Amino acid sequence: MSMFTALPDWETLSLAEQVAQMVVVRVSGYLFDQQIRYPAWEPSAAVLRHWVEDLGVGGVILLGGSAAEVGLRSHQLQDWAAIPLLICADIEEGVGQRFSGATWFPPPMALGAVATQAGASQALEQAIAHAEIMGATTAQEALAIGINWLLAPVVDVNNNPTNPVINVRAFGDTPALVSQLATAFLRGAQRHPVLTCAKHFPGHGDTSTDSHLELPLIPHSLERLDAVELPPFKAAIAAGVDAIMSAHLLIPAVDSEYPATLSRPFLTGQLRQRLGFEGLIVTDALVMGAITNRYGATEAPVLAVEAGADILMMPVDPEGAIAAICDAVNSGRISPEQIRASVARIWQAKQKVCTHLTGNTSHAWETLPPPLIQLDRIAQPAALSAVAASLRQSMQVHQPAASRLHHPKWAKPLRNLIVLDDALDREFLGHHTAAIALPQKRGYTLQILDSHTPPIPLDPDTTDGQPTLLQLFIRGNPFRGSAGLNQVAKDWFEYLLRSDQLQALVIYGSPYILNQFVPQLPADVPYVFTYGQMPQAQAIALEALFE
Repeated sequence: MSMFTALPDWETLSLAEQVAQMVVVRVSGYLFDQQIRYPAWEPSAAVLRHWVEDLGVGGVILLGGSAAEVGLRSHQLQDWAAIPLLICADIEEGVGQRFSGATWFPPPMALGAVATQAGASQALEQAIAHAEIMGATTAQEALAIGINWLLAPVVDVNNNPTNPVINVRAFGDTPALVSQLATAFLRGAQRHPVLTCAKHFPGHGDTSTDSHLELPLIPHSLERLDAVELPPFKAAIAAGVDAIMSAHLLIPAVDSEYPATLSRPFLTGQLRQRLGFEGLIVTDALVMGAITNRYGATEAPVLAVEAGADILMMPVDPEGAIAAICDAVNSGRISPEQIRASVARIWQAKQKVCTHLTGNTSHAWETLPPPLIQLDRIAQPAALSAVAASLRQSMQVHQPAASRLHHPKWAKPLRNLIVLDDALDREFLGHHTAAIALPQKRGYTLQILDSHTPPIPLDPDTTDGQPTLLQLFIRGNPFRGSAGLNQVAKDWFEYLLRSDQLQALVIYGSPYILNQFVPQLPADVPYVFTYGQMPQAQAIALEALFE
């Protein structure tokens, strides 16, 4: 792509080229094919280049790699594209959540905890300030590596503790709190020329089913949606959010046949007409089980466009989706006017983030130079200090006067038992990170278990009497199907209690897990809870435990 190629008049594009602009494909942030971690979803370089150069897809969603690699990757992608790309990422917790080296904030629910901390004056104001810094930092660092669209903030109201897919990704469990913190995030992000996205419409907070795996059914009335789920979306629209992402939810009160992503009553009737949203309507990933298991690779994109979606996120078969939508237009199933309206909205978004004005001529748009890796905007001291403040203010610490950490009975040998959901997917944990390194300095022997660990007999009568620091990394995450404890964690926690070996407890992630554990803990067992799982959270938590 030429450094200063003007955005073409979208009306000069063919139907297939217009439809291709509505498609966003998933891309590995790593530069080389042998580094691809999810080959079922992430194309090889040759296929990706075909999608960008020949099909002319409108955007990509990135996952994986370091911030520096993604800077090079975004440069490469824009160089391939004849029309500037929307480059997005699910960076709800800062750029560092997905791309190592950048700033990784605690999950949004940590800010909700700051806002509601007991006895703290001006708690809400502090949380709002944190959310605004989080939005601004995320936008700045995204632009520094070529990402121009934040798939954030999450505006779901997480009022179901068993929610496996939203959980700590939400700011809180009340519409008012979520609205205030989400709009603060938006204010911060809007300091920079990026797109934002509120998700997941009409509200994914009150589910106990992971839509990545199957379709959740929500029995609520429209009146209930108006009272609880929709207010944060209304607030985001009023705050100028650029895009809204649909949820794969079946809500019979509005549409008994199709999930919201494929529902015209939801996307057009509720979001576009009733709420008056004029920005981009984007689907959640169409590869998710709630959609692909029921509607197939090419019918689902057609249904989504029929419903009113402007952008199709991660269709299973991008080329097939484009062809199927063109066929639907040619057969009269979808009107050409609807495609043109979507492309016009996409162009408006691209003019905001892919171009800039030159001179005083309102139509003299030119594309920005290919993105550079602006290292001086990544993980700066002020950003890291903001993360630390959020972590400390949302952390819960119990330090009993007669702590087992200091009693002579609890002497060596010591065990540092770490339990994760999946030990094969733990970029936040390594020999250099505090959860392993700090206990090791204090004489603890490391043991790591996960949900794949075979069960072993845990007989308190044959205990080895080893004082144990138990560290749990457990939170809700997509594709996991559960936000609760895995069986390994349950078994070991109960065993350590029965055998009187539990010396101390640290929980990284879900406050709902902490609520299950606290009533069972002996009074002299110290514990720390932190929403973060990243190395910075580990260091702060263990410093508080061992102080």
